[in-house]
Amino acid sequence: MIKKIIGASLSFVVAVAMAIDGYLVFWKPHETSQAQTTSQTSQQAQSKSSSSTAASSSASSQGKFKNGTYTGKATSTQWGDVQVKVTVSGGDLAKITVLQSPNTNQKSIGINQQVLPTYKKEALKAQSAKIQQVSGATETYKGFTGSLQNALNQAEA
Repeated sequence: MIKKIIGASLSFVVAVAMAIDGYLVFWKPHETSQAQTTSQTSQQAQSKSSSSTAASSSASSQGKFKNGTYTGKATSTQWGDVQVKVTVSGGDLAKITVLQSPNTNQKSIGINQQVLPTYKKEALKAQSAKIQQVSGATETYKGFTGSLQNALNQAEA
């Protein structure tokens, strides 16, 4: 009788832990990432408007890539390869297309559907592979930034 009660209690605790983990992986990081992005954007806007030095250094960093389309090498991760293709227009990173990403299980697919658009948006804004990692998507981050950096190295003017 005691074993059944302990077993049922343990099963309940595991189910609650799984539900919390699912919430943190699939919903909470995205909300946090958006808040951080909004905060960073407003800080950058304030910094640019208040400092002419920031504006001039920002202008000098534009146009650092050769126009064209560049495919980064596939970067291996624990869950599968990530590969991106970038399009450079006017010397700036204009478009990022994910050619492949881990898709071996439902969890990887769910994570990638959520974080890859965020990673692409942040990389376009930063005009580099130096972007913030989303919690719970470490392997996708490593693969995305690795392949992106390879493509950007090809595009450097």
